[in-house]
Amino acid sequence: MEVKKQLLNLTPYKPGKPIEDVKREYGLEKIVKLASNENPFGFSNKVKDVLQKQMDSINIYPDGYAAELRNAVAEHLKVSPRQLIFGNGSDEVVQILCRAYLSPSKNTVMAKPTFPQYKHNAVIEGADIREVTLIEGAHDLEGMLSAIDENTAIVWLCTPNNPTGVYISEEDLLSFLSRVPNNVVVVVDEAYFEYVVAEDYPDSISLLANHPNLVILRTFSKAYGLAGLRIGYGIASEQLLQSIEPAREPFNTSKLAQAAAIAALSDQAFVNESVLLNHEGLEQFYRFCDQHNLTYYQSQGNFILMFHNSFTGDEMFQYLLERGYIVRSGNALGFPHAIRVTVGTAEQNKQFFEILSSMLK
Repeated sequence: MEVKKQLLNLTPYKPGKPIEDVKREYGLEKIVKLASNENPFGFSNKVKDVLQKQMDSINIYPDGYAAELRNAVAEHLKVSPRQLIFGNGSDEVVQILCRAYLSPSKNTVMAKPTFPQYKHNAVIEGADIREVTLIEGAHDLEGMLSAIDENTAIVWLCTPNNPTGVYISEEDLLSFLSRVPNNVVVVVDEAYFEYVVAEDYPDSISLLANHPNLVILRTFSKAYGLAGLRIGYGIASEQLLQSIEPAREPFNTSKLAQAAAIAALSDQAFVNESVLLNHEGLEQFYRFCDQHNLTYYQSQGNFILMFHNSFTGDEMFQYLLERGYIVRSGNALGFPHAIRVTVGTAEQNKQFFEILSSMLK
């Protein structure tokens, strides 16, 4: 029995240690997880009520077309319901796009480093992968344009970029789109869209009318706080989505996830409050970094990438882990002297600063 050769050297996703295991190993009573860019403020109370009502019907398959959720999202975004595709997180929409467009005869262009699932799924499809190194945490759009040729199928733009938090401005995105060939799919991944406060961040949905090769990704896992239910979506032209729909698995989003997403969407007050608190938290981080000689990128997400010349990301990760704080080492993200930290509550941030400052001293 032989698997695809491209799987032989492909590392499967490795989740962090279970929180209970960390508690036992280090003798801790409390763990604060700031590693996965989840919403530290939870989720809307409206979601709890809806989930309870759904419990009596989980023996029934969900709506494979997600019609009710589709209509709610379409109304919220002011797009046609037929311009939406839903997935088990936006990760699955990435997988669907790769499944639909990539093959050993095609190539795909992306930043380095960026969200790893672009590359992971492209490898599985056997496509040639062209990575263009970031410039000061930002996409090198000119370099990415130069990497496109007649065999390019997809270009990936993660904005704000994970793991740096740096975004692509409206001017830069418009310039880029105007020069990409019409037969190349441009995926603009806006997983952290709700957190963005930059005034020159593009209204990407308004660009769909003039760019039929554009796909926008968004998710309910971040600002909406539904990471545990796994639901995200793509927005594109009707024609594009009709062509890739056969690559989507039936019943790929659960009944619970669909209902929760509708409820979460109806509570924009919760989202707005989360965004406000996140922005205040980022300001806390900026002040701490400035005071302790740490460098960082200004972030438009709910996380920050922090650098220190004297310590590696693995060393900072381990020190924090042993004291009850789980972050992400930058070593696995392409930044060996950095850690990526999810912005927590004000109290979580304060405790994090106290622990890290003791290490830096």
